[in-house]
Amino acid sequence: MTEFLDTPSGRRIAYHKTHGEGIGIVFLGGFMSDMEGSKATAFEEWARTQGRPYLRFDYSGHGQSSEAFTDGCIGDWAEDARAAIETLTTGPQVLVGSSMGGWISLLMCQRIPEKVAGLVTIAAAPDFMTRGFWASFDDVQRAEVLEKGVTHVPSDYGEPYPITKRMIDDGAEQLILESPLEISVPVRMVQGTEDNAVTRETALTLLDHIRASNISLCLVKGGDHSFSAPENLRQVEGLITEVLSAANV
Repeated sequence: MTEFLDTPSGRRIAYHKTHGEGIGIVFLGGFMSDMEGSKATAFEEWARTQGRPYLRFDYSGHGQSSEAFTDGCIGDWAEDARAAIETLTTGPQVLVGSSMGGWISLLMCQRIPEKVAGLVTIAAAPDFMTRGFWASFDDVQRAEVLEKGVTHVPSDYGEPYPITKRMIDDGAEQLILESPLEISVPVRMVQGTEDNAVTRETALTLLDHIRASNISLCLVKGGDHSFSAPENLRQVEGLITEVLSAANV
């Protein structure tokens, strides 16, 4: 059953929480995705079989949560994630971040390290507002952002993405790759070689950038950005198990 969390920011966050024993798992979804996606629900079922707590939720402007998508930005969604993790979970959690959720999970490692027992990223997309969208915009798109406040970018997943000036400006304030990033917990990263949204170069850059004593990157030949094929889901579940074991939880 969907429940709702009213955050200090005044936003209302929809979530599903599965109870269990031991360290829990929190799934952080991607840009314009929601908690009903195949990865979010598959990992919930897996966690249930393991008897572990599990949390999936919708950022504001996504899914069943409040606010309009075009009013949001990375900073808002990171605040939503922090509120959900701090309020709805007990003790350190293993964060599983997909695409934008990978970026937000890295911000959580910086901002609430005491709540992070381990990290698994799936096609993590750090700093994509500036390094991805803004860097790739042509003059027309940049003018639309600056003059109209929004431009629309084609998407492989349906309607074009509306990218607002606020998203771009705020994204520049949430950068992960521009300053040292030390993570003391086990980290596992996975990246498909056929991902047309996040390149393997991005994954390697992030791997080199993170300072961690227990970190690895798995490149999966043929894997796409969604990474939702049954065999891909099993691979991620294996990585979560690795992180739990390495964290001794």
